[in-house]
Amino acid sequence: MDVTCFAQHRRKVHNAAVTVQPEFTMSSLIPGQPSLVAPGVWRILALNPGMMTGPGTNSYLLASDQGLVLLDPGPEDAHHADNLRAAATEIGQPITCVLVTHTHRDHSPNAALFGAVRRLGPLPPDDGLQDEAWQPDQILADGDCLSLGEGRTLRVIATPGHVSNHLCYLLEEEGVLFSGDHLIQGSTVVIAPPSGSMADYLASLRKLEHESIQVMAPGHGDLIIEPMDYISHTIGHRLRREEKVIRALTQHPDSQVSELVPGVYDDVPVFLHGVATMSLLAHLLKLEQEQRARRDAEERWVLL
Repeated sequence: MDVTCFAQHRRKVHNAAVTVQPEFTMSSLIPGQPSLVAPGVWRILALNPGMMTGPGTNSYLLASDQGLVLLDPGPEDAHHADNLRAAATEIGQPITCVLVTHTHRDHSPNAALFGAVRRLGPLPPDDGLQDEAWQPDQILADGDCLSLGEGRTLRVIATPGHVSNHLCYLLEEEGVLFSGDHLIQGSTVVIAPPSGSMADYLASLRKLEHESIQVMAPGHGDLIIEPMDYISHTIGHRLRREEKVIRALTQHPDSQVSELVPGVYDDVPVFLHGVATMSLLAHLLKLEQEQRARRDAEERWVLL
C-alpha cells in the first residue's frame, strides 16, 4: 500500500458528487463476528463492553490490493486477535497493515499481537492514558493518503480534541469516515485534559463539515447514517453545555470543578459525574484560552 500526500487534491463538500454509490449495512453488534458494513469494509467488535466503550471497540478490515488493512486493532486481547485473523481468512486476504485512529488503550495495543505487520498512525502523547508501546513505522499527518488500489483512497484527517493525536480516515470514493472516538454512535465522548482539548474538538468538528461524508464508521457503536446532522448536533450539544458552565459560574463564582459538576451535568446520572469532571475542565480551559474565565492558585474559577 503506497503512502503519498494529496493535500492539494482535497475534495470539498460542494465539489462533484461522489461517483460510487455504495450500500451501507446496519447490522447487529455481535462480538467477534465479521460484518460487511460497506464495500470492501468489515467490522469486528472487540470483547470489551463497558461504561466507557459501549458495546466495545470496533476494529475494521479494509480490502486493498496488497492485503487487508486493520484499522484500530483494539485492546490487547488474544481472543480478539484470533477473531480478526479468522475474519481475514474468511475474507481470503492476509492482514498486511495496521492503522490506528489514536492510541488510547482500547484502540491500539492489540497491534502488538500481529508481529511484523507494518504500522501507521500517530505517536502517543505523554499523558499517562496512552498505549506507550505503540510505535508506528510511519507517522501519519493531516492530508496523507493511502492508496488501497482499484481507485480507492483513504485520506488522513487530523482531528485533535478527544485526544491530541486523534486521526480520522476518509475512504474518499465511498464517503466513509472512520471516526474513531472523535464521534461515536449513541453518546458523546469524554474530552480529558491535558491531551484532550474542547477548543480543538470543536474546531475539528467544524473541519469535518467541509468534507464529503456519506456515513461514519465509529470506534464504538453502529454506523452513523446521517453524518452531517450528527456533526451539527454534536457542535450544538457542546455549545449548550458551555452555556451551562457559564451560568453555573455566574451563580457560583470562585468554584472548583467538582463543585460545578452537579449543576452543569444535572441531566447526567450521578455515577457519571466523575467522568464528566474531565469534560467540564476542558470547557473551563477553553473559556480560559478565550480569556472569558480564569482560575486562582486553588483552582477556583470565575468569569472575566
